[in-house]
Amino acid sequence: MRRNRKAKILATLGPASSEEAMIQKLHEAGADLFRINMSHASHDLMRTLIQRIRAVEARCGRPIGILADLQGPKLRVGKFAEGKVELKPGQTFTLDSNEALGDATRVFLPHPEILQAVKAGHRLLIDDGKLHLRAEEADGKSIVCTVVSGTKISDRKGVSLPDTLLPVGALTEKDRADLDAVLETDQVDWVALSFIQRPEDLSEVRKVARGRVGLMSKIEKPQAIERIDEIIELSDALMVARGDLGVEMPLEAVPGLQKQLIRACRRAGKPVVVATQMLESMISAPVPTRAEVSDVATAVFEGADAVMLSAESASGEYPVEAVSTMASIAEKVERDPHYPGIIYAQRTPPEATGADAISLAAHQIAETLKLSAIVCYTASGNTGLRTARERPQVPIIALSPVIQTARRLSVVWGTHCVVTEDASDLDDMVNRACRIVSTEGFGQPGDRIIISAGVPLRTPGATNMLRIAYIGSDGISGV
Repeated sequence: MRRNRKAKILATLGPASSEEAMIQKLHEAGADLFRINMSHASHDLMRTLIQRIRAVEARCGRPIGILADLQGPKLRVGKFAEGKVELKPGQTFTLDSNEALGDATRVFLPHPEILQAVKAGHRLLIDDGKLHLRAEEADGKSIVCTVVSGTKISDRKGVSLPDTLLPVGALTEKDRADLDAVLETDQVDWVALSFIQRPEDLSEVRKVARGRVGLMSKIEKPQAIERIDEIIELSDALMVARGDLGVEMPLEAVPGLQKQLIRACRRAGKPVVVATQMLESMISAPVPTRAEVSDVATAVFEGADAVMLSAESASGEYPVEAVSTMASIAEKVERDPHYPGIIYAQRTPPEATGADAISLAAHQIAETLKLSAIVCYTASGNTGLRTARERPQVPIIALSPVIQTARRLSVVWGTHCVVTEDASDLDDMVNRACRIVSTEGFGQPGDRIIISAGVPLRTPGATNMLRIAYIGSDGISGV
């Protein structure tokens, strides 16, 4: 199943898309990998969804990635005696450690870490920013606030703290249980970590995961932006989670941050996913707004590895249409005459490594000679990542003997992954590459391809060779 685009599509599964038949429709419409939201999925449902995705994968013959998205710390106020209260800008309102039901003057905050960390002058945003409070006094047991804007608050609404660095890790007890369940399946390729604040938040997950899944850091807090280079270095991928990021930061800052994060990830050779409200209106409408189309197109123009659907595919009325619409937008953008120039302008110099030197050379040779494809043999996935970092205009065919590697690369820009046995010798390596390019529809007899691999063969991390080959009339090398 060949895609006619390089940007990948990540679709969230939910009530509207949990059946195997629907998962297959979404994959055929363009979904390259699927997200399981552990905020809503039980362990049993998670295992069922994984089984269904793998059944679709077996039928379609294409590696499909699976992302498990951990909930992260959910900070909420307590309950009110009447369920909700009306407030006025300028009045005083207190969050405290008193477990009594709240009223128009105060409410219980069941998070001592917030009570101890907030300082005078810090902002507290309730219910996705609908209520804006400013801390005036904080003594570790209560926070006396002034209502800046907003007029109501109700039971269990979420609390965002854009100015406060909380002394807690990114994993809750629920997250630890969910992570253990995910790892036990041995079928999940990526784990997304919510509300990352600092590089240290990745350490615990690294120790538990031990390389069995890729770690995708969701950037949704200002504190993460302040240490983004360190977070990128310790992450395997990034997600620009614009929903919560747009609550804790000024809305007008989010588009610029999105561009910065995409470019930072490309420099580092790490995949980056743009997420949240991309085709929001398609939850209830069969077509998106023009602004949403432009939003998706902007992410593709910037060179994002993947764009994500949330409620559009999880609980919306038109999940298949949402995926096919997103695919059509990406295909159209990548055929735009300005697209290659925009992508090329963002290129950064290669690092002083053999893999980067080989990837740069493969890109230059492929485009100079107008070759049909770049074929890279990769066991760990690193060669595929470094090749994708170059953003070549020719297809990247990643051949791997490791199914987990092929699935993990399903989120990476421009890579068409094929699981194949290791080559037995150089002739087999060339012939195998030519045959796969031909059968997968990327080349025909008489076309030329370029192959990157490591010699000796089957040596991880030893990419050190380029080979140009013709596709012969029998589908294998003509040279």
